[in-house]
Amino acid sequence: MDPVAIPAADPASGGLTTGAVARLLGVAPTTLRSWDRRYGIGPATREGGRHRRWTGADIAVLRTMCRLTSAGLPPAEAARAVLAGTSRDAPVPRPGRASRAPGPLPLGRARRECRGLARAAVRLDAPAMDELLTAVLDRYGLPAAWDEVMMPTLHAVGRKWETAGERYIEVEHLLSWHVSGALRAFSAARSAAPGAGVSLLACVPGETHTLALEALAATLAQQAVPVRMFGAALPAGALEEAVRRTGPAAVVLWAQSRGTASRSLVARVAAIEWGVRGARRRPVVLVAGPGWAGEPPPGARYPAGLADAVDVLATLGAR
Repeated sequence: MDPVAIPAADPASGGLTTGAVARLLGVAPTTLRSWDRRYGIGPATREGGRHRRWTGADIAVLRTMCRLTSAGLPPAEAARAVLAGTSRDAPVPRPGRASRAPGPLPLGRARRECRGLARAAVRLDAPAMDELLTAVLDRYGLPAAWDEVMMPTLHAVGRKWETAGERYIEVEHLLSWHVSGALRAFSAARSAAPGAGVSLLACVPGETHTLALEALAATLAQQAVPVRMFGAALPAGALEEAVRRTGPAAVVLWAQSRGTASRSLVARVAAIEWGVRGARRRPVVLVAGPGWAGEPPPGARYPAGLADAVDVLATLGAR
């Protein structure tokens, strides 16, 4: 996506207002004022000595600040790089047009890439999110990228959404979409190992949160473990029919909340048999997600995290 063109300066005023530049770059006006006040990243001229007026050259500097902070650099460090002229060749994404951004997300002491992804998400900067997600997947691999970058950022958006009403819903939806796309693209080219047992992944009825299962499906595909991903809110009858038709080595049932975690469904799935008489088999059932926290259903396994689930399923598939 090409960068947004910089409008010509208003000849009557000598430049754009702070509000106009904020809308152009997808950052809050208070952020621009803060960068000016704290780091000297400000306009060359001011109307009447007070009101900021941003020229094309000023906006180019702001673009670089946006690129660097999207890559995870703290604003102070990004400003030093901009002012020193050392940021020209930095491998960082470009900001696109976005709506007026809300405030920062509650990420605490998260790693740099996590903060950069959060800033891009708040700006609704789709190209930057895609570049950052691709970079962390290539650099760290899928389990670490999920556990240390994607999931913390998604949780931060969720926490902000819970406390800020509907202000952050658009941020959550856009980030979720791009995380999902990155996971699929990362594993699309891999083929399953011949003869390996399939793993069936599904959200329990009434459960719509799929991203953690998508991360598991992508990681299994990377390791050539055959997988069938059924996604959100699979009805109980359809789930049982899918188990009978595929004869999986394992079934993973995701529940985000206790209200959707059905222990009776686990028992029914675990009791399904297939194969010839005398050699009939049943699936191993794994329960995943915070809805199953505590004592897992009898006979079910509760993996500690993504890496643990992948290890268990890869072992079961190899039998």
